[in-house]
Amino acid sequence: MKLSKQTKIVLIGASTGGPSEIEKIIHSLPLLQNTAVVIAQHMPAPFLENFAKSLQRKTQNPLVCIEEKTKFQRGTIYLCKESMVLNATSLEFQKPKDSGFYNPDIEILFDSFTPLAKAYPMMAVILTGIGEDGSKATRTLSEQGARVLTEDADNSIVDGMPSAVRNNVPQAEAYSLKKIIEEIGAFCV
Repeated sequence: MKLSKQTKIVLIGASTGGPSEIEKIIHSLPLLQNTAVVIAQHMPAPFLENFAKSLQRKTQNPLVCIEEKTKFQRGTIYLCKESMVLNATSLEFQKPKDSGFYNPDIEILFDSFTPLAKAYPMMAVILTGIGEDGSKATRTLSEQGARVLTEDADNSIVDGMPSAVRNNVPQAEAYSLKKIIEEIGAFCV
């Protein structure tokens, strides 16, 4: 199975302070026609299901909380309930052999999209959070042509993850959440 060349992909990773920011992003999204949005929010799996229900009420787009093999397609928002990877050959989400340190693990998820980064317009966004999850994968994605956005130090609730990306990805663009929302919206149309 192949994606249309017009397919766009937005990857979002967040941790501490992320749920309210993700809600704002999801609420602001236009109707996704050619774009798929994939979210990894550090949170225990039981809470992610309720978070998914809350997000679905804030959007007109279909939202899927993935925890098992799931087909990847445009026009959908995916929230990872557990660590997941995209099998670029079959375009299905599946559980990785190594689930990583975080739930879900941003590094593992983002890294699985690397094979698609040269073929499809892609945006990788790292929001607020403690630690460095996602900083290595965003660098690899950037080197493959993906655009990388992160919150700036003045506006991030917790600047650990955004700072790690800004320090590790030379082309990373740092913005306020409001500007990130605008950039994602413009990318999706």
